[in-house]
Amino acid sequence: MKELFHKYKEVISYLVFGVATTIVNIAVFFICKDLFGIDYKISNTIGWFLSVLFAFFTNKYFVFASQHVNLGAFFKEMLLFYWYRILSFVIDMALMVLMIEWLHISDFWAKMVTQVVVIVLNYFFSKFLIFNKKAS
Repeated sequence: MKELFHKYKEVISYLVFGVATTIVNIAVFFICKDLFGIDYKISNTIGWFLSVLFAFFTNKYFVFASQHVNLGAFFKEMLLFYWYRILSFVIDMALMVLMIEWLHISDFWAKMVTQVVVIVLNYFFSKFLIFNKKAS
């Protein structure tokens, strides 16, 4: 069991912190939308921003164990992280609008579907393009 955990530690960590990040995103989205009455697009943006902030540090230090050698390397990772998260956010928002406004799917199910797509995209972006130990 220990060997199996060690072998898949990165994926397991990503899933654990991905779930935590998703919870932050969804909670903020529905709090802004339902509690404060903010439009779903703005609520989605606020949820995205706060969850990306949380995700950068958890992905960097706990999932991919990235060690920056200097401040420049740290900011390079941060900029790449935000760049690819902006890309996944555009996909997230486009899917939300498509499902809610065109397909008339409830905002709950639209949010759930987009989060699955975003989690998969963000893993590949992080693993291969941001915290890639070979590229460092």
